Formats: sequence, C-alpha cells, structure tokens
Amino acid sequence: MSAIDRIASLSPKRALRRADDLAGAGEWARAARLYVVAADAGLVEAQHALGTAYMPGGGLTPNPREAARWFLRAAEAGHVESQCRLAGLFIHGLQNRRFDANSALFGDGGTTAETEADYPSALIWARRAAEAGSADGQALLAYVLTHGPEGIRDPDAAELWYRKSAAQKWPQGHLGLGMILMRGADTAEKTVAARHEFEEAAKADLPTAHYLLGVIHEQAVGVLPDPAKALTHYRNAAIHGIRNAQAKLGAMLLAGHGCAPDPVEGESWLRRAAIAGDPEAAALVADVYARGGHLPPNYAEAAIWFRVAAEAGHRVAARALGMLYLTGAGVARDSEEAAKWLARAAEQGDTAAGADLGNLILKGEVRQSSVDGLPIHEWFERAAESGDLIGAFNFGVCLAEGIGVKRDEARAAIWLRRAAEGIVNAQFWYGRLLREGRGVPVDFVEAYRWVSTAAATGMVEALALQAEMKLHGQGCPRDHAGARDIFLQIAQAGHVGAMFALGALHGGGHDIPTDRVAAQEWFAKAAALNHPVAQLMLGRYLRKGLAGPADVVAATQWLNRALAQGVDEARVDLAEIAQQHDPQPRQAAGD
Repeated sequence: MSAIDRIASLSPKRALRRADDLAGAGEWARAARLYVVAADAGLVEAQHALGTAYMPGGGLTPNPREAARWFLRAAEAGHVESQCRLAGLFIHGLQNRRFDANSALFGDGGTTAETEADYPSALIWARRAAEAGSADGQALLAYVLTHGPEGIRDPDAAELWYRKSAAQKWPQGHLGLGMILMRGADTAEKTVAARHEFEEAAKADLPTAHYLLGVIHEQAVGVLPDPAKALTHYRNAAIHGIRNAQAKLGAMLLAGHGCAPDPVEGESWLRRAAIAGDPEAAALVADVYARGGHLPPNYAEAAIWFRVAAEAGHRVAARALGMLYLTGAGVARDSEEAAKWLARAAEQGDTAAGADLGNLILKGEVRQSSVDGLPIHEWFERAAESGDLIGAFNFGVCLAEGIGVKRDEARAAIWLRRAAEGIVNAQFWYGRLLREGRGVPVDFVEAYRWVSTAAATGMVEALALQAEMKLHGQGCPRDHAGARDIFLQIAQAGHVGAMFALGALHGGGHDIPTDRVAAQEWFAKAAALNHPVAQLMLGRYLRKGLAGPADVVAATQWLNRALAQGVDEARVDLAEIAQQHDPQPRQAAGD
C-alpha cells in the first residue's frame, strides 16, 4: 500500500474519498482495499460501491457472491439503491437466505447465480426501496407483483407501483406500465396510452421499448402502418441485442419492407438472431442460402441453418432439411436421415412432411423399422378427414398395404376413390384396385377409365398399366399396336418393364408383325438394366441364334445372371448347353 493510501486508510471517510479517486482512474485493486476499510467501518456508500464493483463491468473480477454480500450490508442499513440492486439479484436467481458478512451466497466459491428466481426475497427488498420512494424500487416491486408466483401476484398493485415509478419519469416504470396497459387495451384510447408509455421508455433508449414500438408500427396497432418507423425502432433494439428485433430487422431488410432491399445486411442480422437462438431467423437464413439470389444457392450452408432451426422445433425447417437429405443437396443423400426430419416435422403437424414421409415408405426407400412407432396412418387419417386429398390418398395406401394399420382394402378403396377426384396417383391406385378386385368387385371398364385418366397426365406407371390392359383387352378392345406404341413411348423414357414388353411383342404371337431382331434389341436393353426374365429371353435368343448368329458364350453369361436372380427356367437352358457341348457323361474319379 502506498504512503498516501496508508494515510487515507486511517480514516473511513478519507478511505472512501481516496477509493473513489482511484476507481475513477481505473486503479481498482488499490481502490478495493480502501473501499473495504470504509465498508467495514459501516459506510454504506463504500458497501454499495464494492457491490457495484463486483458486478459485471463494475471494475473488479465479476463475483455475484461478493456483490450480494456488500449490497446486503448496505441494504440492511437502509441504503435504497442497494436494496434495488439486491432485489434485482434475487430476481435473477439468488436463493432465499439471510446473509451476513461471512455468508456464502452461491456455495463454495461460486460466481454464477442460481437460475431459479427468488421472488419472495426480491419482494422484501423491492418493497423497502419502493416505499422509500425509489422509482427503480417501485418498478422492481411492480415487476415482482406481475411475474412472481401465484401467491405473490397482484396485478392491481403492480399497475399502481408502475404508475408511481412512471410519474417519476423512470424508464422501466414507463415500460412496465405500457405493457400492462397494452394487455388490457380494449379501446383506441388505451392503446394510445400504452404507446405513449413505450415512447417515454424509448427516450431512455430501453431496447424492449424500441422493440415493442417496432411491432406497433409494423402491425398497425392503434396507428397507421409505418414500416420505416418500425424499421428504425427494430434497429435500435437490435443493436442492443434484442434477439426478436434482430430477426424482425433482418427480415424487413431482406424483403425491402420500409427500405430498399438489402440482402447482405438483412442476412447479417438474421444470422445474429439465429446464433442467439431464434429458430425463425435460422430458418430464414437457411432459406436465403437455399434460394440464392445475387449468388448461386449454397445448399451446404442452408443445411446447417435448417438444422439449427429444426433442432429448436421449427417444423418447416425440419421438413426442408428432410428434403435436402432426400435430394442430396448440400448433404450426402440419406433417405433414413430424411425420414427422421420429415417425421419430426409431421409430428408437429406439418401435413406435407407427413405426406413426403409416407411416400418414402411406400417407395421402399426407408426401412419400416426406422419409423416403427410413428402414428403415420393417424397423420394421414386426420388430413384425409379434414378434406385434404393428398392425405386421403396416403391414408388409402396405408390401408391397402397395411402400413401402420391393419390391412383393409375395402376402406382403402373408399379413400382412394375420394382422392382420385384430384390426385393422379390415386387415380392409378384406384384403377389397380378395380382391375384386381381388391376391396371392390372387379370392373375392367371402370379400371381402364381411371388408369387412362392418370395416364393422360404422363404418369409412366399408369401408361404401362394402360398398355397392358390394351394388350389383354381389359376394359377396352384388344389393341396390340396401341399397346406397342405406349410401351415404346415409356421405354424410350427408361421404363425397363416396357422394354421387356416390346421384346415380347416383337417376338411373335401378337397382332403386330414379328421382328426378332427388334425383339432381341429390346430384351438386351432390359437385360442390361437387370430385368431377370429379359436376361433369360436374351440368353435363349443368343443360344438359338433367333435374331442373328448364335453366341453360346454370351448366352451362358445371360442365363447365369437370370438364374442368380431366381429364374429357375434358366437351369434347363444351361443344362442343354452343357449337354450339347459335352455329350459324353463324365466318369467319377476312381471308376
């Protein structure tokens, strides 16, 4: 301790004055020693100064335990400002204890307040300060009476204390009073009164007041809409770290609402809000990257932010993330991961996500075990009963296939018939049920009508079934040439079944000229795409030389591939090839 400090320490009042000078010069370590001298001597100003110094930004290393200890000593001596600070600490989580100079507020050496507010203790100290006439204490007391547990709440008394605080021009008093008035604003006059209180609070630059004024001017609460004014208030609140204001500001800048569009600054504010935990902002950031704009889309970045939003419970983001995994945009394609996020969105009521998930399951892209336990059929049923045709289709398929519910083809037919009024896939499915007599009597004519309706939209599977029904004359005159033309159309689009059908048609025995060269070409195309029966037929054509020179080696290869896929007929052909090329039976070793 320097000589000057040592001399000052001989008198509590001189110690306090010297400590104030040192604190003003940033000499906090020296100031603290002198503050302690004055505080231990009972000077409440020194006790309050030490409590303030131990608060974040107070000069010393933040230590809530020490801050509360010194505030408590000053508060018990009647220091009103310390009573307010202590009430604030209790609101932010101090436990209800009686402290003296040696008591530990946060356990052994703790420096972080408990997360549970202690409203009863806060009530004691806020009331003392309020009754002493402190505007801050009055606002704190009103806050406790508004937000405390049921046994403490007293809305009428809270309004009274907020009014007393506001009468002293205290910003928090204006803000609290404005919020109470706005909650009960059932007339234009009350709305105007509430807005006036917010405006008074905003003059002191209270961020929450700016945010609320932004909402008022954006949503035209008791005023004409004024996007420019809303933007100004949102910006003031956003600068002070109000997350919702950052999200609002970002969205307005992005859309050019109240200003010229500024996607760069808009994305920046949305990102800040997203990092602070705002799921809607995270979803908007993701959408910016997914849509692109002045730059190409960045799906990898979009996936990151969709995940942030989805994990925070944003259902639209969960569905979007699922679709990214489904398409492999920005992430590795993963149907199981897609199903996980689609299921999360569907569980939160996103009917489109439920439909997407159902389609994945119906296509066999997701293992049934990975979605076991999910009430998928219930999602579809609710959507169907609300009049949603996609929901009706998916619920009908669940009933037809027994997905998550007992198979019931009769009920399936009812829902699929309803969905067929507007859903192409339902038209195809209902036509199949009629053709196969599943849940309804067989009716080829009606089946052909529904299948043809779906086929007219270009649905490949419907076109394939329409051609097959023409081939067999089911519900329409037998028309092999017409069937051939349809098969040719979808074969050129890559339909492997149509390729096989063309091979069979051109192979003879149908109402079109036989063309075995064309037949072999189509069998070859289908075989290359792993159609097992096409591999059998190609093997036979090559073995017998039906469309050109025989090729036993190639024939054997194709027949073996067909056999490996379970086409047992290929055994006979392979045995005949073996017999022709090795007519003498081999003797067993030792004969």
